[in-house]
Amino acid sequence: MNRRMGTRLVWAVLAGSAADLAGLGLIAAAAWLITRAAEQPPLAALSVAIVATRAFATGKGVFRYAERLTGHDVALRAQAGTRERLYQALIPPQRPRHGGADLLSRMVDDTEAVQDLLVRCMLPAAAAAMAGLAAVVIGLTILPVAALVLVAGLVLAGVALPVGTAAAARRWSARIAPARAALAGRVADLVHGAADLAAYGADDAALDRALAADESLAALERRQARVHAAALAGGILVQGLTVAAVVLLAQGAGAGSVGTAVLALTSLVAFEPVLPLAAAGERMAGITAALRRLREVGSAAPAVGEPAEPAPRPRGPLTVEIDDLVVRHAAREAFPAGDPATSAGPEGPGEPVDGGRPALDGVSLRLTPGRRVAVVGPSGAGKSTLLAALMRLVEPESGTVTVNGTDIRELSGDDVRTLMTGLTQDPYIFRAALRDNLRLAGPEANDEELWRAVRDARLDTWVERTGWDTELGEDGRTVSGGQLQRLALARALLYDPPVLLLDEPAEALDEETADRLMADLLDVTRDRTTLLVTHRLKGLETVDEIVVLDEGRVAQRGRHEELVSAPGYYRDLWESEVLTRR
Repeated sequence: MNRRMGTRLVWAVLAGSAADLAGLGLIAAAAWLITRAAEQPPLAALSVAIVATRAFATGKGVFRYAERLTGHDVALRAQAGTRERLYQALIPPQRPRHGGADLLSRMVDDTEAVQDLLVRCMLPAAAAAMAGLAAVVIGLTILPVAALVLVAGLVLAGVALPVGTAAAARRWSARIAPARAALAGRVADLVHGAADLAAYGADDAALDRALAADESLAALERRQARVHAAALAGGILVQGLTVAAVVLLAQGAGAGSVGTAVLALTSLVAFEPVLPLAAAGERMAGITAALRRLREVGSAAPAVGEPAEPAPRPRGPLTVEIDDLVVRHAAREAFPAGDPATSAGPEGPGEPVDGGRPALDGVSLRLTPGRRVAVVGPSGAGKSTLLAALMRLVEPESGTVTVNGTDIRELSGDDVRTLMTGLTQDPYIFRAALRDNLRLAGPEANDEELWRAVRDARLDTWVERTGWDTELGEDGRTVSGGQLQRLALARALLYDPPVLLLDEPAEALDEETADRLMADLLDVTRDRTTLLVTHRLKGLETVDEIVVLDEGRVAQRGRHEELVSAPGYYRDLWESEVLTRR
């Protein structure tokens, strides 16, 4: 929390304390005024009390408004700052440890703990302490023994009860946030995977798991509600007993009607800011668990390190050299068991990540300006890992990747991804207009540039039919897989990086559309530095070099004509593709 936020927090505490003190003063002054007026003294004897009552009544409203305004301003700013820091922590490539639904739960639900910490715990505790102290001072002025009883009651309600509720809640509150995240994950599976679940007849089982997660969360929340109700009842009981004891002591000590009334009502009102502390203590257990979950994300080790002093970004035509590159992925133990959002390896769903054999093992490659290289190979051969290494998304175990002689580990990750990027796996589509989704890659792009990008991605017919302002569903749910892939391709072409990386651009397309798209794409990328990952071989006779990866190693390399004439994976795949087309 910066100095400005700290100052606002102090003002919020002062305003809240002043509001509670004004409420306490109002009751004390009103009690004295009513009982003293019953004795029919001269009006001048009541004038100070009358003015004080009006001042306290007005001040209570003003100070409460100021407390709400400044307190919630601080709380919302702190919450926004926490979400911003959490989001920034997720921007650098990290080793995945949490599913998307779990991260959403942390981003939305857990960050609210910061707001609750300030609004429901810190501010009420400070105000209650000030109001309780003032009530005790009033009690000491009128009847010291009654003040001691009041102190005992306030300590029991304001300290013992919150500590007790926190201890009780701590036993199970740490389970509520994970249970809520688990339910969010189950619901996300049902919503996003409804079609797949229905196709495989697994929808009933998925629904049962979601209902079980919901029941588990509901059971925990019922326990939380019971603790909350018991704390509230206990606080009210302590309040009633304390006020009754104060009244009996005042009457026994002969404090008189005025003193007894002031003591009774002051004691009663002194508990008003104290009673919510029991619920705050119970809430603190959940807040502690939520803050712990936030720290887990913020402290997660990034998959790649950033240089302390990044080297300048290379300029001019770029030459990329990959020399004896070895990449080994982290072991699967880092991932939550059974989390569907993290069950896919870097090469796609179902790709094992065991920390055993390298995903890339001694790969060397050279991309000179304007050179086009295609990378082919079976699933799990390391094709997507190669692109990830070029974009600084994974840390190599050994070997180097240099751009114009500068090791990319000496550059900032943002600079690397400015130089080398394009179409990657799992492109994200936001719930926004088609035009806005495209302009993520070119905010200043004009209509002509947008049209050129969609034409090159063979998406122009669909755009003409749907319109530029059509709102796309979150994560591309309202478009087909082929449209999603071509939209992401159009975005990559619009961005136009110095080194264009394309990962399976024709994926999820029918045979005819895929052939036309690949032909157009190979024409568009002519004389453009491009690294193309594909399993389609038609048209690759126009590229400068083809590299065949198998189990992370370079199994073959050369031109199309050379590879189809030599036995190996490439010729087998080419013959299979030719037979299929017949």
